[in-house]
Amino acid sequence: MSVYDRTRPHTQDQLRDVVELRLPAESAYLSVLRTATAGLAARLDFTLDEIEDLRIAVDEACALLLPDARPDLPLICRFTLEPDCLEVNVEATTNTGRTPGRDSFAWTVLTALAGEVDASADAGGTVTITLRKHRGGNPDA
Repeated sequence: MSVYDRTRPHTQDQLRDVVELRLPAESAYLSVLRTATAGLAARLDFTLDEIEDLRIAVDEACALLLPDARPDLPLICRFTLEPDCLEVNVEATTNTGRTPGRDSFAWTVLTALAGEVDASADAGGTVTITLRKHRGGNPDA
């Protein structure tokens, strides 16, 4: 774990925590991310089903990135904890810099599990998949 940050969101009396993990870009380390995902979602009082959905979604996002990830650079997973929402950014520097296809089965699974899903790439080939899961499935809660 490399980053811990507390920043103030839109209201003065609520803090949001940011936790960042940097791991080798290898599937052998995905269990660490699944465990961290479950622990952080439990901290936000997500249901057991919501926690399991997030664990699977993070695993699936990593599975989309790892085949093209550069093995000499880390896989980075950033968790942003808000009062009723967990946002997860999974990023890897890739060989091609291509985002996953939004019409794929894997993308459909991610959307079903996480609710809000997005992907972006920068000029350096870093691809980021963003998952945003609201407690109770309600983004307006």
